[in-house]
Amino acid sequence: MMSSSASVLAATTATVATLPLMEQQYAHYTAADQHVWQLLFDRQSALLPGRAAEPFLEGLREIGFHRHAIPDFAEVNPRLKALTGWELVVVPGIVDDAVFFGLLADKKFPATTWLRKLEQLDYLEEPDMFHDVFGHVPLLMNPEFGAFLQELGEAAVQHFQRWPGTLELFTRLYWFTAEFGLLRQPNGLRIYGAGLLSSHGEVKFSLSEKPTRLEFSLDGVLTTPFEKDHFQELYFILESMDQLGESLTQLKARLVE
Repeated sequence: MMSSSASVLAATTATVATLPLMEQQYAHYTAADQHVWQLLFDRQSALLPGRAAEPFLEGLREIGFHRHAIPDFAEVNPRLKALTGWELVVVPGIVDDAVFFGLLADKKFPATTWLRKLEQLDYLEEPDMFHDVFGHVPLLMNPEFGAFLQELGEAAVQHFQRWPGTLELFTRLYWFTAEFGLLRQPNGLRIYGAGLLSSHGEVKFSLSEKPTRLEFSLDGVLTTPFEKDHFQELYFILESMDQLGESLTQLKARLVE
């Protein structure tokens, strides 16, 4: 019988193998694509200071993204791999949850390479490369957050093999943290979720008086459904990044009781 870690590795390899082999075709980006990246980068760069969590802002500086050109994965990946052990893998769009968590377990972050059009600056039905790369990659530079994502992926794969119905629990934990999480810092409430960081409108909305914001709790997250096609109506606030790892430990313990 395989060990738990060996089983997770085998499952991860199997899920990754289901993906079509894809690469970023950088030469295919048009001047219009580069212009959209510049507009999005400039707009978020002006908006996020004082609103984004410091680990994200530090990671953005460290990874070296800039307004002048769409990130080239051939340049990003060697730096990202050397600094964090993570790398970007190209996917055609939203992937199956089991595949997604399998990639995270292997420290591979799935990213699309298509970029929204000028008329789509404020709303997309499906995440594009700006969301995947600008929104997510800077926080991979944070060791604590990167470890949480990798361990979340491992746990999701392991438990999904035994009890497929548990995958929704890991999806909710990911959704209300990595995508739409808020963090309380000494200087105020800040954003660390990529779904917020890459959205001009939802950055403002999430910190306004309009949505409901609750203190983070595992029970709260696991019992809260979510919808993907509009601004979130509820956000959870971490007191510290330590709660991410603690919540995952609690979830894993519950699933083996």
